Amino acid sequence: MDSTPRHLHRRQLLRLALTAAALTPVAGGLASCAAGGGDTGASAGPTGAVSSTNPFGLADSSTVDAVIFNGGYGIDYVKYAADKLKAVHPTVTPTVAPSTNIAQELQPRFVGGNPPDLIDNSGANAIGISTIIDQLEDLSSVIDAPNLEGAKIRDTLYEGVLTPGTFDGKFAALNYSLTVYALWYSASLFEANGWEPPKTWDDALALGAKAKEKGKYLFTWGKEAATYYQTMAIASAIKEGGDDVRLSLENLKPDCWSLPAVQAVFTAMKKVVDAGYFKPGGSGTQFTAAQAQWSNDEDAILYPSGSWIENEMKKQTKTGFKMTGAAEPTVTSGSTLPYEALHSTAGEPFVVPTKAKNPAGGKELLRVMLSKDAATNFAKTLLAPSIVKGTVPADGFGSTALVSQTTLLEAAGSNIFSWQFVDYYGMNTDQLVVWNSFLDGKSDVATLTKSLQQITDKVAKDDSVKKIEVK
Repeated sequence: MDSTPRHLHRRQLLRLALTAAALTPVAGGLASCAAGGGDTGASAGPTGAVSSTNPFGLADSSTVDAVIFNGGYGIDYVKYAADKLKAVHPTVTPTVAPSTNIAQELQPRFVGGNPPDLIDNSGANAIGISTIIDQLEDLSSVIDAPNLEGAKIRDTLYEGVLTPGTFDGKFAALNYSLTVYALWYSASLFEANGWEPPKTWDDALALGAKAKEKGKYLFTWGKEAATYYQTMAIASAIKEGGDDVRLSLENLKPDCWSLPAVQAVFTAMKKVVDAGYFKPGGSGTQFTAAQAQWSNDEDAILYPSGSWIENEMKKQTKTGFKMTGAAEPTVTSGSTLPYEALHSTAGEPFVVPTKAKNPAGGKELLRVMLSKDAATNFAKTLLAPSIVKGTVPADGFGSTALVSQTTLLEAAGSNIFSWQFVDYYGMNTDQLVVWNSFLDGKSDVATLTKSLQQITDKVAKDDSVKKIEVK
């Protein structure tokens, strides 16, 4: 699950314009949808009278079918927006259904020509955007519409947040949340033991030894979230080797996983694995159970994740834990980007299928979600910011995790980066197998590298997959 997905001061969030790379098309055939059917056709569904309060022509007495990834953010924030939609359109019936396996559950509906009106295409088993890009609505009309308060939605959003959902000039996915990726720890536990978050992988190895003396592990993981460690590894390698590392991975270059910076990170992580600093059995442990080993039991002292982790584990976090984020470690103190550089981007991609029964309803529900009231509800109840400005107070609603994200972004300055290739090409499912084996100590760096490169090369050589060139 990447979710994916996030209370910061406006000035700091404006820096997120630097997080996403410009995308240009690469010559080659368009993707054939893995779910079948390449004919996009025109938007289907009933149409009603268009007005300032009904910009998409949502028809009276229609239904709106939303399927939402039930991960770290749950689905209640969309239900809240659905209730507001009902208040605006009393005869319309919105339904919000949860899913933990978007691809498996929804690809058959794409095949059958009856996809939902709105999808939160997130989680470990999200549908690769490249496989359905030609079957999705362009959502520019949503951000150019007025919100419920009457302001143009585009003008209410933080800069840079639309880029991650724009492919070949098409704004196909609206990423609703803001996510800071970090290495999370209990500030109270660290303070009690005189520990500091590791700035380099050598520091991490030394901290693992100190944790072991206290009967604790450095890391833990769960089978569905083993690639959280890939996310940390990529961030660490980008900081160590610079933008060339990011671009090589994004553009599916041959031997991109063999770059010196990537290999240095893999080698450092292998030392941690071989030292026994990962809690055993992760490949057979459900991921939230593994996360509870960190947040509730304190069997492990560090956990890499996006900022959704606080809400995801709010019922399984030890009292007084003081959840706090730190930047991912570099390999050396002389890394190309500073230790403080940060992986941060907009996440939770919402899409509206063109062949949905009521795409106008999907767009209207998104419009309601982007109102200041609904966005504030998201931030307050989930302790995470949406892409809507001005919805989170400076105190982070009392959350140490939110406050630490403000601190991280302040320290990062303009050194904020992200990448899209894993989600865009739908690689995560295959990569999970590879990383579970590596973290279990059942494979070495060479095997990890070869396996990841094979996954990358398969996509790169598949002419049916539409490629993006990242610059």
